[in-house]
Amino acid sequence: MPALLDPVLDLLMLRGTVTATEAIAARMRRLRIEGDVLAGLTVRPGQQVRVMVGNGLTRRTYSVWRYEPAGAVELCVLDHPGAGPGARWGRTAEVGDQVRLSRPEGSFVLRPDASHHFFVGDETAAVAFGAMLAALTEGARVSGCVETATEADQLPLTHGDRLDWLVRGDTPLPAAVRRLAPAPGGIAYVAGEARTVQAVKQVLVREAGWDRRSVLTKPFWAPGKRGLE
Repeated sequence: MPALLDPVLDLLMLRGTVTATEAIAARMRRLRIEGDVLAGLTVRPGQQVRVMVGNGLTRRTYSVWRYEPAGAVELCVLDHPGAGPGARWGRTAEVGDQVRLSRPEGSFVLRPDASHHFFVGDETAAVAFGAMLAALTEGARVSGCVETATEADQLPLTHGDRLDWLVRGDTPLPAAVRRLAPAPGGIAYVAGEARTVQAVKQVLVREAGWDRRSVLTKPFWAPGKRGLE
């Protein structure tokens, strides 16, 4: 990237340095990014940042796994077949690399006062769910189901033992939601593949009687597309 763009990019995006990397699941890598300009941000559990990846101006969006007000953002990047520039960046990022990212944004966030928190999604949703779950108290009412390609892809989530973990190909997420039959009255967080998100929402609204305003959705990706951000 031409150095002459640095002053402009510094006005538009934040800059940090990769200080740690770690595999936290079979195909998920945690990247810790630190920097003085990352201190004191307003971050709500479930929000995302846009990261410049590769050598050009390509950006990819990632949910914030963890944020420390002193100036550290942790992201988790999924590696997958047919990986694009984002997955390649996550796979090859090393300690010392400079990273440009946006301020956290998005409305797919935890509703802390809900009487019941119901989570439904796949690997791409699990990172946002992790941030939300970590912000809940021990006494919070939590349930839901998360689908992964293999058991080795399951993330270490706070309250994760209260969720049903599914291996892709066994029980489809809409069927798993029917089986759980969650009673209306809380907030549902549904994220992942676009068509599955819509199918799960229909089960909750049309079959289980949820108010559609209580079903928060975030389609992160669709087959054949690079992403929906």
